[in-house]
Amino acid sequence: MQKKTWIRSLVASSMACMLPGVAMAAEEGEPALNGADVGFMAFAALMVFFMTPALGFFYGGMVRRKNVLNTIMMSLAAIGIIGVQWIIFGYSLCFGTDIGGIIGGMDWFGFSGVGLAINADLAGSIPHVEFAVFQMMFAVITAAIISGSIAERVNFPAYCLIILLWTTLVYDPLCHMVWAAGGVIFNMGALDFAGGTVIHISSGVSGLVAALLIGRRYGYGSVDMIPHNVPYIILGGGIVWMGWFGFNSGCALGANDIMVLAFANTAASSFASILTWMLLDYGINKKVTLFGSVTGGIAGLVGVTPAAGFVECWAAMIIGVVTAVVCFFAITFVKARLGYDDALDAFGCHGVGGICGAVLTGVFATTSVNPAGADGLIYGNAAQMVPQVVGVLTSICVAVVMTLLICKVVSCIVPLRVPADIEKAGLDISQHGESAYRKL
Repeated sequence: MQKKTWIRSLVASSMACMLPGVAMAAEEGEPALNGADVGFMAFAALMVFFMTPALGFFYGGMVRRKNVLNTIMMSLAAIGIIGVQWIIFGYSLCFGTDIGGIIGGMDWFGFSGVGLAINADLAGSIPHVEFAVFQMMFAVITAAIISGSIAERVNFPAYCLIILLWTTLVYDPLCHMVWAAGGVIFNMGALDFAGGTVIHISSGVSGLVAALLIGRRYGYGSVDMIPHNVPYIILGGGIVWMGWFGFNSGCALGANDIMVLAFANTAASSFASILTWMLLDYGINKKVTLFGSVTGGIAGLVGVTPAAGFVECWAAMIIGVVTAVVCFFAITFVKARLGYDDALDAFGCHGVGGICGAVLTGVFATTSVNPAGADGLIYGNAAQMVPQVVGVLTSICVAVVMTLLICKVVSCIVPLRVPADIEKAGLDISQHGESAYRKL
């Protein structure tokens, strides 16, 4: 995203190409609202918002029928919990005045001062509040991703506390470090266009840590735990895929050339990734599965997220292929060999895919498509790999340490896991008093 290093160039180009009547009135010398940018960013924010309930369907189809409502509810809960946290203090912690390169101050507590005027340091052609709301949607879905690792056995009140504390202590500092002016990773020059380190590595690694602490599901490895509703997986995964175009291209913060680049790269990587996964599925398992195919598409989306605004389309395709291969073997073989219960493969897809994408961004980034980025390894700048790797390691370390601490604190308040008898019966009735399907 690297907003503050290249936003001014985007503002200049977008202001130069505005049509008559598009720019809204502003005092002389002040930036003007660009109507095209305002409209596009509202649409992009809506697409990212829609990804969270869609993620609930995606995850909900993967679990057993007795846990489908609980799984969907974990995504819906993130909307309310993280949305309110973001408005009260989360946004300010992420983008407020820098404190030591780690966290922001309380400049915008309760969205105070976050209004319709432009904040040129953040987004030079849209209202400040629109930028803040767009960023809110990222925070919401990042917390929801974690539920994929701990589904079918986590105590719902414990989950709610975990994501509230996690967003405050993991997401917000990482967001500031990577995307805000003054952030320590930002200052190193790490490239993360739309959230490889901030979103995918952090949520995937934290999900794995929480899964290891909570333990494997009852009967894991001996009881049939195949997905109960593959159409739900395709429906939810397809909507997540669609929303990802707004997720990545919206990080250009306007209707401009970088938006088009990110949009095209999102398509290129995910299309190459799904094809790669299909070939691997057929070559190894002799069958091409719907479940595997949509997972392959998601893996490519994860991989290209940090690179979307910094690479050419051919490089995005390579990122999709590599990410699909690595995630395929992480989910199919590594998880089985090590025996950890990453229930819905949040770590295998987001954590592993995010690491691949962040590293490969340092390989393929080029200033020929985005002068505000940097040249990568194959363009003669091997030094770009340093901030990329540091960003990856920082995200992993923050996620591991803070998730361990958060889960320990929460376990002192409420049990992390439901009792064995409730887990066997299913979480829908015990946690929510509802059932997805009528008993015939």
